[in-house]
Amino acid sequence: MPKPAGRSRLFARGTFPEASRIAQILRAETTGGLLLIGAAVVALVWSNSPGSSAYADLRDLVVGPAVGPEALHLDLSLGTWAADGLLAVFFFVAGLELKREFVAGDLRDRRRAALPVVAAVGGMVVPAVVYVAVASAGGASLRGWAVPTATDIAFALAILAVISTHLPVALRTFLLTLAVVDDLLAITVIAVFYTDDLAPAYLALAALPVAAFALLVHRRVASAWVLVPVAAVAWALVHASGVHATVAGVVLAFTVPVRRRDGRTDAQGLAERLEHRVRPVSAGFAVPVFAFFASGVTVGGVSGLADSLRDPVALGVVLGLLAGKTVGVAGSTWLLARFTGAELDEDLAWVDVVGLAMLAGVGFTVSLLIGELAFAGTPAGEHVVVGVLVGSTLAATLAAVVLRVRNRVYRRIREADERDLDGDGVPDVYS
Repeated sequence: MPKPAGRSRLFARGTFPEASRIAQILRAETTGGLLLIGAAVVALVWSNSPGSSAYADLRDLVVGPAVGPEALHLDLSLGTWAADGLLAVFFFVAGLELKREFVAGDLRDRRRAALPVVAAVGGMVVPAVVYVAVASAGGASLRGWAVPTATDIAFALAILAVISTHLPVALRTFLLTLAVVDDLLAITVIAVFYTDDLAPAYLALAALPVAAFALLVHRRVASAWVLVPVAAVAWALVHASGVHATVAGVVLAFTVPVRRRDGRTDAQGLAERLEHRVRPVSAGFAVPVFAFFASGVTVGGVSGLADSLRDPVALGVVLGLLAGKTVGVAGSTWLLARFTGAELDEDLAWVDVVGLAMLAGVGFTVSLLIGELAFAGTPAGEHVVVGVLVGSTLAATLAAVVLRVRNRVYRRIREADERDLDGDGVPDVYS
């Protein structure tokens, strides 16, 4: 008699069709982006309503083990659990995508990856310079220099998915590669520049569950009942070490093999399967919950918004996301193409790159995280949130305008090509 399938296998095979359909919806880029926006809007409305104290009480509610080693610091507020715990899930998915790109995707070919990789670097350096210039001129703290350097991959791809009915596929590939490299650089920045008190002993201990996780996945163990507890121990030890716990998600993801035992890379690879399973949790729960707890800042109406934006910290974030990202991404791409043998994809025009560069200014998730790490519990921390929300909104709006115009251009080109069936350059309807 065959053995009954486990829960995860039953779920994967569609024994629970309603759950499977929900998971499939949550994997869609537009769904994740809409949930993220919705969570942020709810938080903003609630935190600026007469019930704002209830929102603050919920965000600051401490939840943690009643017993256990105090050194692990697991008695955290719900807001901190979202930033340190749930975002580790997001970074695990990002790490899986990063590794697949390096092993089997566009980042494997250095010539194809050159433009978006350089664009990602330029898109981090220039916003940082803009922030430092604005903050220095206003006598504000420079600790938030990394806030406008991040691109929210989920949000940006969701916006592109809504706009892109006729835009070239190469545009999405360029954005995805740029955002993947951006995530890697952002993770490095968090680990290096926002780790204050390092406990090397806990960091060394974290290597044990990471090694166990690596051993399990290389033996193709995919059961959540086995992998999740090991990953949780690794996360707790990284958290206790002083390194931001989201780094644990990336480290664990990098241990997952992309290729099958026979060396092939396809939908049956373990990295692909784990990403397929975990992405709905990330997009449907982890990221929206983080956005809900991170976006709730009391603005104080139009006057309060204006006051927040007068703070050089907030203004530096807005200009970094809006102008810095556009100049950094588009400018570095043009310079590389101008002075080296790198070439822009033949399906793209430079105005497409400008629109995409504007879209890269949607910082949101990682920008909010870095802002919290840089200015937690200070008035500047609230102003950073305002700056991220305003800068990301303006960047998304301007990008949508440019890319919608380009979408209409590509639609007319495609319609003309479809009418010219004999390929003589003259629409057949006029022949």
